[in-house]
Amino acid sequence: VGFEPERRSSHPYLCIDFRTLHTSSAPERRVHRLLSFQRYLHSSRFLRGVPQQIPLHILDEDYTGQARCMLEKVGNWNFDIFLFDRLTNGNSLITLTFHLLNQYGLVELFQLDMVKLWRFLVMVQEDYHSDNPYHNAVHAADVTQAMYCYLREPMLAQSLTSYDILLGLLAAATHDLDHPGVNQPFLIKTDHYLATLYRNTSVLENHHWKSAVGLLRETGLFSHLPAEDSLNMERELGSLILATDISRQNDYLSRFRMHLDQENLCLSNASHRHFILQMALKCADICNPCRPWELSKQWSEKVTEEFFQQGDIERRHKLEVSPLCDRGTNTVGRIQIGFMTYVAEPLFAEWARFSDTRLSQTMLGHMGLNKASWGGLQQEQTSVPEEAEPCTTETPPVLKCVLALPHNGGVGCAASSP
Repeated sequence: VGFEPERRSSHPYLCIDFRTLHTSSAPERRVHRLLSFQRYLHSSRFLRGVPQQIPLHILDEDYTGQARCMLEKVGNWNFDIFLFDRLTNGNSLITLTFHLLNQYGLVELFQLDMVKLWRFLVMVQEDYHSDNPYHNAVHAADVTQAMYCYLREPMLAQSLTSYDILLGLLAAATHDLDHPGVNQPFLIKTDHYLATLYRNTSVLENHHWKSAVGLLRETGLFSHLPAEDSLNMERELGSLILATDISRQNDYLSRFRMHLDQENLCLSNASHRHFILQMALKCADICNPCRPWELSKQWSEKVTEEFFQQGDIERRHKLEVSPLCDRGTNTVGRIQIGFMTYVAEPLFAEWARFSDTRLSQTMLGHMGLNKASWGGLQQEQTSVPEEAEPCTTETPPVLKCVLALPHNGGVGCAASSP
């Protein structure tokens, strides 16, 4: 898993500072690592050997006690990650991932150094951009919690090895690492150096993967393992993260459907188990429509705001505004209904065929209710102004092309997953 130098090109749009995309007058920040858009050095100054300049905020016992109480129910589908993030003082990803690794006994089994592991998790959380409305550490924690729920499903719990579980949890925690808050088409049309480096193919996913590998090597988390085992872990981590590329949704869904139709999935086969891990991570990554309304609605608003902020940036720099990113022509409800209809529902219907459990039916039930709720809100919004155009049932062109994207992630469509 070699690293090519990330060279910047000379395109005029590189004047756009990806570290301060969503802030108008943010102070300049140093970029501490080649593979990062930004690096925050607040909570981990001590761990990095840098003199502590900002006192750490200590949570009182009531808050830490409530966080511990929530972790006892971490396998519940209605787990409130927003509340958990507040109770952990913004450290939900670190706390949750460490707890799950420890609960499975993976720290002891793989002889992971506790200091290296904690340092790795702190650095992972730091490399998520907290000013992204959606693609931030809370989203990563939410995906990790969802992944844990899927790992506990009977079909997986009876078949997965400890290695599979470790790989799945690490992939969930790092799957959007160092996300810049804009999608792949934006990077391509601005000729960003990452798009050039990864040849316009799964640009963000490749960057998330290489960033995760960079942190594994920087912390030496697996340095005690044989070199071949460590490299295999890095490659398989990449295979899972690359599977979250929404432009390849049809490929994975078709293969999943074919396996289910032919009833030839054999989870004693390592390659089949890995494929199921890929599908589980894909489900976890876009499971927001399947959460209870109070949680799902917050996620829907956050991802839409991130889209709209990208559109504002494009308009500010006189670029063509990407589909779904124009706040003047799109609404949260319309985007979410389209996403559920053409992306989420087909995926979770097949997952329910594979794992026909109470959780699968709960997810489908929530998605149906949430879709109806957004439909009701849409009707209210369109019925207030008499001159408003009626809601159309025709498939929005941009949502048609989300699933028809070529493997290179064509510029014409959004490549971020709500």
